[in-house]
Amino acid sequence: MKINLTTLGCPKNIVDSEILLGGLHGADVEFVGDPTEAETIILNTCGFIQGAKEESIDAILQAVELKKGGKCKHVFVTGCLSQRYSDELQHEIPEVDGYYGNRDLKKIVQELAQRLDLRREILGDRVLTTPTHYAYLKISEGCENPCTFCSIPGIRGRFRSRPLEELTDEAERLAERGVQELIIVAQDTTIYGQDLYGEKKLVQLIDELTGIQEFRWIRLLYTYPAHFGDDLIEIIADKSEVVNYVDMPIQHISNELLRKMARKVDRRKIEHIVNKLRSLSPSLALRSTFIVGFPGETEEHHEELCQFLNEIRFERLGLFAFSREEDTPAYDFANQVENHIVQERLAELNDLQHQVSLDLNEKRLNHIETVIIESYDPNNGTYLGRTQRDCPEIDNTVVVEGRRLTIGEFYQVRIMACAAFELRGKVAVPSMSEMSTFP
Repeated sequence: MKINLTTLGCPKNIVDSEILLGGLHGADVEFVGDPTEAETIILNTCGFIQGAKEESIDAILQAVELKKGGKCKHVFVTGCLSQRYSDELQHEIPEVDGYYGNRDLKKIVQELAQRLDLRREILGDRVLTTPTHYAYLKISEGCENPCTFCSIPGIRGRFRSRPLEELTDEAERLAERGVQELIIVAQDTTIYGQDLYGEKKLVQLIDELTGIQEFRWIRLLYTYPAHFGDDLIEIIADKSEVVNYVDMPIQHISNELLRKMARKVDRRKIEHIVNKLRSLSPSLALRSTFIVGFPGETEEHHEELCQFLNEIRFERLGLFAFSREEDTPAYDFANQVENHIVQERLAELNDLQHQVSLDLNEKRLNHIETVIIESYDPNNGTYLGRTQRDCPEIDNTVVVEGRRLTIGEFYQVRIMACAAFELRGKVAVPSMSEMSTFP
């Protein structure tokens, strides 16, 4: 049985897909990367915002066309889109053989295995779809934050932390498989453990993960500013294995809009977190995301955000037009911002961040950076890599000149040139494994 599993959406979906692959893995299964070669296509979809929904629906329709062509015999859909719109999808695209959600992966594996006559009963180890040198560790499921623009709580369900022991065991198995960069993900990583232990346990988890010697980099994503404590700031600064990188979606800086978004945080708290992080970790790369055109956003709110971004100068930034999602409170809010105004504001902010990113990259010129090599470009004879200031598939890249470099290895690279979202450099010293110590 040749199976293609295509993942759409965020890193949390990648983990779900890897668990599904682990459950379906066996001697009678071959996983293929090309859906045109597959007898069975499984789509793990995203249904978070309008653009993601459209991408998922397009992928479903393409898979159905392959099924009509004869070689593909089964199409199954899992993930957020089918969790959210199962009835509508079954009505509109009945050619799909089965729609499954995302809340019970063991049940999904059992049902898929039964439909495909694979006779699987339990989940096996994850089949990593990332390069062997990095992997994601999903520490919880679901979300209970009341953000008025967000559909995730309705899709993913209530917040559910995984036990500490389970996470450390999984991390140790990942380390044994060669993973050197561990990326911590959840809908909200900062509140990890509150439901299980009555108190937040993210700091303790990070402390235990840093004890696994194979991990050179530990990266923290999806931190929620309302739950960001000083103890978390301090362990990021204190632990050398925790990279100088924090992903903290802020969404807006106007106190009025933050209240309408139900973010449970104000500008003063946000600025305290940013300032303390940067005071304790001067080389920190701070990533955030902001929503443009939230209902009621005025020109004054927009100017306040422009001024804030000019002052803070985020090293990494994602800017998104407000997506009006049904079944969220913001869908019915008054004063929806006209699309042409949203696009104008979005363009202005993107231009602003382009210049900020270019300015910050120019300051890296002639510096030596630790770079992990991700891939080789045979057309140019160069390698692509990342610094610890960059998350895979999201942030900037480094084009590296060198001979016979090893994918997944760390090198010291002197930065020789830059653009707004790219650095270029040459290997300055031997790879980290060839050196006696790792800085």
